[in-house]
Amino acid sequence: MSELERYYRVLELEPGATLEEVNQAYKDLVFVWHPDRLPKDNQRLQQKAQDKLKAFNEARDKLRSLRDKSQTANNSKPTQQKKPSSSYNQPPQTNYQQPNQNPDLSGKDFSRANLSNRDLSGRNLSYANLSGSNLSDTFMHKVNLRGADLSEANLFRANLLLADLREANLRSANLIGADLSGADLRGADLTGARIRSGDRLLVKLIGANLAGAIMPDGAIHR
Repeated sequence: MSELERYYRVLELEPGATLEEVNQAYKDLVFVWHPDRLPKDNQRLQQKAQDKLKAFNEARDKLRSLRDKSQTANNSKPTQQKKPSSSYNQPPQTNYQQPNQNPDLSGKDFSRANLSNRDLSGRNLSYANLSGSNLSDTFMHKVNLRGADLSEANLFRANLLLADLREANLRSANLIGADLSGADLRGADLTGARIRSGDRLLVKLIGANLAGAIMPDGAIHR
């Protein structure tokens, strides 16, 4: 098995899978194997999860890098037979820019935007306007949403592990199926947010900090 094939196998994909498939497989596997989802007192499972995440990250990064190199090589092929003499010894012009993996999105307006299934992990979205946006199945591990407006946003099955949601506006947001394990929700406003079906709580809040948060029923969590 070649090294390239091994990377695909790590992400449980067939060789030649698209970049979109690579990203989706990565998100799914990280969601399953994230250490925060496993018993803290089981060192064997915790170590196994860490090893898995390391392998997933390496496979995704390598496959992305190979795809970028392939695209760059295709774009760099000469499109003209003759080069003007005036350009001799001048650096070639290019519109290519190195992609920024974690751009600062603080204060940006994403109201009513469709961000479903995106990977926003680690991004800075503090004080961003995400009101009414579709964030269903979005991966937002360790995302910074402090002070963000998420009112009426659809966060169905969103992964918000260890997210910073301090003072965030989550009024009337749909949180059914969301994973907020380890999230910091101090001072957040969850008035009217959907978190239950009947008497059944359908949001994961293991280890979440809710001090001072306004709960869906209007009560302040102590």
